[in-house]
Amino acid sequence: LLTCFCPALQITGVILLAVGVWGKLTLGTYISLIAENSTNAPYVLIGTGTTIIVFGLFGCFATCRGSPWMLKLYAMFLSLVFLAELVAGISGFVFRHEIKDTFLRTYTEAIQNYNKNDERSHAVDNVQESLSCCGIQSYTNWSTSPYFFKHGIPTSCCMNSSDCNTQDLRNMTVAATKVNQKGCYDLVTSFMETNMGIIAGVAFGIAFSQV
Repeated sequence: LLTCFCPALQITGVILLAVGVWGKLTLGTYISLIAENSTNAPYVLIGTGTTIIVFGLFGCFATCRGSPWMLKLYAMFLSLVFLAELVAGISGFVFRHEIKDTFLRTYTEAIQNYNKNDERSHAVDNVQESLSCCGIQSYTNWSTSPYFFKHGIPTSCCMNSSDCNTQDLRNMTVAATKVNQKGCYDLVTSFMETNMGIIAGVAFGIAFSQV
């Protein structure tokens, strides 16, 4: 049974690794923008998945040798894996419910400090372009940003970048016909809640299946 369990454990390791990498690539920008102290769930899954794959081979070797101390070490490792998966699941679940509480504040700060050059400004542009949204509730949120008075609404809000220029984007009336009308708040919180829910679900599911 243990010989069959080791390859099965390695398969779960591959799944965790894949989900962790997917979570980092998919949510990296949103996590860096939403939270000052972002969740470590994707990193925990990547590390745990990689470790499971490596130690799965050790488990197979220990089983074939029938060495008591190796099997005890393997049992300790499985316990640590279970705890790491619980941490990832809890982290994903908690962060999923913190999103709405933190996004409004951090995104407002990002708009107020937007300069088009730093990492958080790039994250704002990435969100607005990828989700076709603008501002928090709407594009009018940009009217209070220092950046607006010099350059207008960022071009990442434009529905058609070739049809946007600084003069248009500095005029709220004209900009209304050039930029995306939908705000980013609902889109980002919904997107993050769904995807962090997937990460938490996979971590919990695999952890309890291993029990």
